[in-house]
Amino acid sequence: MAKWDIFCSVVDNYGDIGVTWRLARQLAAEHGHAVRLWVDELAAFARLCPEASTTAARQQLAGVELCHWSAPWPVVEPAEVVIEAFACHLPPTYIEAMAASGARRLWLNLEYLSAEDWVAGCHGLPSPQPGGLQKFFFFPGFVAGTGGLLREGDLLARRRAFQADAAAQQVFLQRLGVTRQAGARLISLFAYENPGLADWLQALADERQASQLLVPQGKILGDLQAWLGEDGLVPGDRRQRGSLQIQVLPFMAQDDYDRLLWCCDLNAVRGEDSFVRAQWAGRPLLWHIYQQEEGAHWDKLEAFLALYGAELSPAAAAALGELCRAWNAGKGMGEAWDRLLPVWPELAAHAERWCVEQAARPDLATALEQFYRNWLSYAA
Repeated sequence: MAKWDIFCSVVDNYGDIGVTWRLARQLAAEHGHAVRLWVDELAAFARLCPEASTTAARQQLAGVELCHWSAPWPVVEPAEVVIEAFACHLPPTYIEAMAASGARRLWLNLEYLSAEDWVAGCHGLPSPQPGGLQKFFFFPGFVAGTGGLLREGDLLARRRAFQADAAAQQVFLQRLGVTRQAGARLISLFAYENPGLADWLQALADERQASQLLVPQGKILGDLQAWLGEDGLVPGDRRQRGSLQIQVLPFMAQDDYDRLLWCCDLNAVRGEDSFVRAQWAGRPLLWHIYQQEEGAHWDKLEAFLALYGAELSPAAAAALGELCRAWNAGKGMGEAWDRLLPVWPELAAHAERWCVEQAARPDLATALEQFYRNWLSYAA
């Protein structure tokens, strides 16, 4: 058993902490490590893990020691494996302690997920640091030569059992206050602010087929209220517009959010954590990528669409690409949605195939574990 420290600076409320919390739990539960997760905003973490204290300097949760990353930095012994997640920066005194200890420590920079071609070439590269330290870049990814995707060992088995159990789905949805309509398409919506939402909602409302849109509390709620022409929507509120029923859900813990994704026919997701979890749901997805300066996010979107759509028919790949581009551009969603519907059966089948293909690769925690073991062997 090794000691691991994972550092997370909450940038966008839930994506960064969502990934690192899942990773910390898996490293502890499946690989037997002693994991400390350092988080600078406990209030954001408590939304994902309601049993967490927002004031405790240290607490034990799910086999992980959760520590408040505060200033001034406390005096602690650095771990054997140190992960700085998503471009955060370790406390200077922690780095000094690593250098002063004289012991070899594996320092990993866990990067954001991308399907871009250059990722495999940069994965695992060393970066010499002051004081004789060395840091390695670790990139999650979709192809061989990358660090894989975050996935618990039993995730797909649990998902498939749940999706095969209509009664379990009904009980779960009823706990959220949702009654599934017979024959209705079920859609989850978790996204950043998006001016293209109104066009999509109108298309859903005008369709002959009924749709139920389930919207956990989040940034998209303002655009939803604008389309409805009202303010102050709260969890439990339901509105009907044409063929579209909209229901606001509370923000939910990670395991419940997974179950929501498993229930739905389409999942609109954002960022990285919900994006990956939607892929493990084996259902079609609509990705709202985090916007970056100078439009760098468009390259990431196109790289993923090229990889994800490689085994689709030209018509299906084009329709999915058009919808994702319209969603991220914030315009043209109505027409793009109409063009997607004829290829829906192909997209639904492909989502499960893609999930199986990705699950055949080592998951992120296992890849980190193997990198650590290789590093130990090299040191010996």
